[in-house]
Amino acid sequence: MDFSPAPPSQRRLTQLARQRFVDGLCVGLPNLAKKLQDHLSELMGQTATQREMQLRRDAWMSFQAHHKTWIDLTTRAWRQALVGLPSTLPSPLETVIGNFELIDDSVMENKIIASRLSEAVQDKVSSALQIVRGSTEQIEGQDLEKGDVLLVPTLCNKLVEQWLESGLERSDLQLVIGALQREMIALTLPLYQGLARFYEEQGVIYTENLRAKVRRAESTDLGALGYGGTGAPARGMTEPAPIMPASPGLMGAGGRRWPGAIANMLAGGNPIAYARQRAQGVFDQVRRLLNQTVMDFDLDSTQPVSAALTHALTEHSLMADAYYNSVSSTPNEDAYKPMAVVQAAALVRERAAELKEKAQNPNEKAIIELVALMFQSILNEDRIAPAVRVWIARLQVPVLRVALGEEDFLNTLEHPARLLIDRIGTCVLGFEASAINGSALEAEIRRIVQVIEQYPETGRRVFQLVYDEFEKFLANYLTETQMTQTIMGVAQQVEKKETLVIQYTIELRDMLRNVPVRDEVREFLFRVWSEVLALSTVRQGATHEETLAYKKAAADLIWAAGAKPTREERTKVIKSLPALLGRLRQGMGSVGIHGADQENELKPLTDSLTEAFASRTEQIPQEVIDAVAKRLAELEKYITDDTMGDITLDAETVEMLLGVDASFLTIVADNDQPVDEEWLDWGRNMPVGGWYMFDHNGSSAQVQYVWASERKQLHLLVGSAGECFLVQLRRLGAYLQAGLLMPLEEETLMLRATRDALIKLDANPERLLT
Repeated sequence: MDFSPAPPSQRRLTQLARQRFVDGLCVGLPNLAKKLQDHLSELMGQTATQREMQLRRDAWMSFQAHHKTWIDLTTRAWRQALVGLPSTLPSPLETVIGNFELIDDSVMENKIIASRLSEAVQDKVSSALQIVRGSTEQIEGQDLEKGDVLLVPTLCNKLVEQWLESGLERSDLQLVIGALQREMIALTLPLYQGLARFYEEQGVIYTENLRAKVRRAESTDLGALGYGGTGAPARGMTEPAPIMPASPGLMGAGGRRWPGAIANMLAGGNPIAYARQRAQGVFDQVRRLLNQTVMDFDLDSTQPVSAALTHALTEHSLMADAYYNSVSSTPNEDAYKPMAVVQAAALVRERAAELKEKAQNPNEKAIIELVALMFQSILNEDRIAPAVRVWIARLQVPVLRVALGEEDFLNTLEHPARLLIDRIGTCVLGFEASAINGSALEAEIRRIVQVIEQYPETGRRVFQLVYDEFEKFLANYLTETQMTQTIMGVAQQVEKKETLVIQYTIELRDMLRNVPVRDEVREFLFRVWSEVLALSTVRQGATHEETLAYKKAAADLIWAAGAKPTREERTKVIKSLPALLGRLRQGMGSVGIHGADQENELKPLTDSLTEAFASRTEQIPQEVIDAVAKRLAELEKYITDDTMGDITLDAETVEMLLGVDASFLTIVADNDQPVDEEWLDWGRNMPVGGWYMFDHNGSSAQVQYVWASERKQLHLLVGSAGECFLVQLRRLGAYLQAGLLMPLEEETLMLRATRDALIKLDANPERLLT
């Protein structure tokens, strides 16, 4: 970068700015520690497994004993970074070791934690930090050096190092990492903003060149990457998703809500469409960057891949297969260690360099580099089990093939290669590594990767094939427990029964529109008997003897409630009435209407029948009664899905169908609150396997979306501790709209990897062609 250094008198400003910054950090650190302690206390109060509750208590006690030491050590490390002094101990997180075999697993894990924390904080403070960094570099006439105290990685590295140095455990850090992220953002953002104002007050003015740099950074890192120009989140979700601890269910949603700016934007359109629009912004940014950097770049080019590169891709497929077969083609202990990820990352970089040497044109080189950076980003996703990351890394060359030969891979979200990797990432992010390693899920991921490797030339077709197979696998894998199967079966019956209630009611109304039936009888048939018929149909079947008897009872009631001007008809009524009332009682009992409630339902009917018995008015023609009886007997022929509406869901209905106590299942039924159609649409299209934070009745749980009923009216969420929530569609939409059900991941794995690649390429676009 070219600078015009400011006079020496102004350079003292940068040291003063750093001093103010570090002073603010050190003053705020005790409050940050208190917030972490409060978070641990809150976790101890949440219900979890015995093991998790013990881990939380141990972490709380350890933090009580060591947090003051951590504060002191971190304060000292930050102040030493201020004056450029070395830390009392070497900084393993900042040490670059060329031989991977010398890096201890624990060092790598620390580095990963610090890196993720740094990325999350920097994502939020980037707008203010960009101004501070640009102003400082302008005054000093050079780029900030690595390890400068103004840089977020420096702060986070020191924070993590001193955590471990103080005697606190890495597992404890994983437990509070989400809270630490939020509190670091809350601490550093006002300080960076204050420094930006300080520089402005001191007369430090950007040159036009630097202003352009800031605008470009904002459009890339904030605007195109999902944020508005003011630095407010605009990803369609909320502030950057917290880094979740390795063990699911350990962090609450904290009553989060959608930011006002996002709510305003979403109020005018479909959130799914808005999410796609944001994703398209990323693809547009890819196109702009490549067009600006690579002369005559054409992302839509369908020209064949050059012969030399095709040959190299084939060779690398064979070499990679041999390499991976040696390290992880079958589950083994080494494949589950972070070192396997480090080795895979090195191979991704090495493979990209070799392929770029074989590339014959800038287009090919640029795409090779972009894909490599995307896979490096995925390998850095430490919330995914190491073994799964290594399996995904094996897809680098197959994905590169489709990126080179199919223009829509870098243009849309729907390419099957993207969809497959996204679905894998969506599912595994919520599980501990121990739950993935050696599981049926890992075996399925291994299988589909090997299928793709066996058919490298088929491109889109093979990715689509294994994606469809993976979807079917997930549908079974996520619902294989006996309890889940039971809930699904009952929920499907509930939906069918409630659907039939609506359809039967509509059909009865249409059937009796021109029949002179008393209002009391109409009301009973529409409100009570339609439910009796629906439940019997679900339980016994539409043609079962009991169901047909209930249908006949409806026709008999209509006939009995009509005028009876002749003695013969009155005699017939007297003889048939006991059996009819008995059938009505039996039907009401089947839907849970007993005792006094049953008598209250029957009294208006018996009063109506008494009046009809004494009436001498014109009776209902027998042919009408016969037509009604015939139509009732064949009721299913006349109903259609066009009459489908909202169903009714309650614990009693579920318990009645289960035949057992339903206390193990939380029913979240509709509550008549208005919900925008856009959010209902989102609820209908939630992907199976996705992880969410669910805030229900003031208690937060990490849940996985595992099943939707046939008509998408009922949805099943299962928590990490096995708790189950059966949620009705409109209530699901209401929770999404209110921010009480929020995805753990704001965007898909591949889209996030594309964003990460863009950030690196924006900082160093020359690497596309080198």
